[in-house]
Amino acid sequence: MVYIGGIIVILTFAAIIKGYETRLTLFVSGLVMSLLVLKPIAAFDAFFKTAAHSTLVPIICSVMGFAYVAKLTKCDEHLVRMLTDPLKKVQAILIPGAVIVTFVINIALTSAAGVSAAVGAILIPVLIGAGVKPEMAAAAVFAGTFGSVLSPGNPHNVYVADLAKVEVMSIISVHALTSVICGIISAVALTVVAHIRGEVSGRASDSTAQTSSTVQDGPINALMAIVPLIPLAILILATPQVGLLPKSINVPTAMIIGAFIAWAVTRVKPKEISKSFFEGMGYSYANVIGIIIAASVFTAGMGAIGLTDSLIEAMKRSEQVVRLGATFGPFLIAVLGGSGDAATLAFNAAITPRAAEFGLSIPTLGSIANLAGALGRTMSPVAGAAIVCAGIAKVNPIELSKRTWPGMLIAAVVAMLMLL
Repeated sequence: MVYIGGIIVILTFAAIIKGYETRLTLFVSGLVMSLLVLKPIAAFDAFFKTAAHSTLVPIICSVMGFAYVAKLTKCDEHLVRMLTDPLKKVQAILIPGAVIVTFVINIALTSAAGVSAAVGAILIPVLIGAGVKPEMAAAAVFAGTFGSVLSPGNPHNVYVADLAKVEVMSIISVHALTSVICGIISAVALTVVAHIRGEVSGRASDSTAQTSSTVQDGPINALMAIVPLIPLAILILATPQVGLLPKSINVPTAMIIGAFIAWAVTRVKPKEISKSFFEGMGYSYANVIGIIIAASVFTAGMGAIGLTDSLIEAMKRSEQVVRLGATFGPFLIAVLGGSGDAATLAFNAAITPRAAEFGLSIPTLGSIANLAGALGRTMSPVAGAAIVCAGIAKVNPIELSKRTWPGMLIAAVVAMLMLL
């Protein structure tokens, strides 16, 4: 049965890579594995337990609820402009600056595709107008779209925190330095690639006039610009290491406070704030929690058929197998499928709880899988963020991958060496 389970797992990820609906694929695969050993209840128990999870659901949904409020009030637009406007004045740092700015904004606005649209609409035309080839301009924004690994609303951070029974900020602290270094590697590597390929002329492009109309004008409201950062600041101040706010403040509390502050600053109608917050929560449940639920069914099936125990025993024989599997398993599947979620969640559900058996901690093993999956997705031509950036620049998404892969691969190796 273990071999049959292995075949089902391979077919599952092949189907996801080919574009089949992720939630359906994971759910059906997990249910089939459970049925083969006459344990269907294992799959259904995993479904219901995760669907009503007391930690995952409120944290992840409240973060997206606040993101919707930030979008409604246009606070996200002011944050983007506040961070991107200075880059227009110093052309020498346009490419690395675009990567870093996108990375930072992605911490507050956790959707990779969303931040690509918000930042890309401003920076890609600016880069092209400054003489950067459209393909490289789009790649510069795309290369920074893994900053959400530092967000307390990142579903993988929340999931690993639940496994380890610690606060989500404790998980972020485990890989914060590594993630920042990976962001710097991404920026530096892409800058080197740009100069090697001769894609930075330093001369204004003929397309400047065509693209400048997409850049927003008008004054920046600094107060509105800092609103998307307020929940993150609250959570940092509430950590035991800082201790300026009560440690009882959790992620949902911070997000709700952020929504109230957004209303106070912008004076948008309260009913619109409320409507957007709950719409964001609903979207998050369907599109993020939904994948986590399906992944839990999938891993329950792996456990029922005996595949998880077999993988654990195989990994025990070699430390290198664990290191490579945790890093390049999620990484490669994310490259091929355009999303690091399925592979990362499957790994963290099946393998990470047994981290101690490999001489590792749950936060460390879960963090490398999270970061590796994000890096792999940031060099995938079928990732939503790649398609958005390519659409703004009017280029083929594969051209972005040709430019981001060196930085992402180097960053993955460095992450593995630093964390494992």
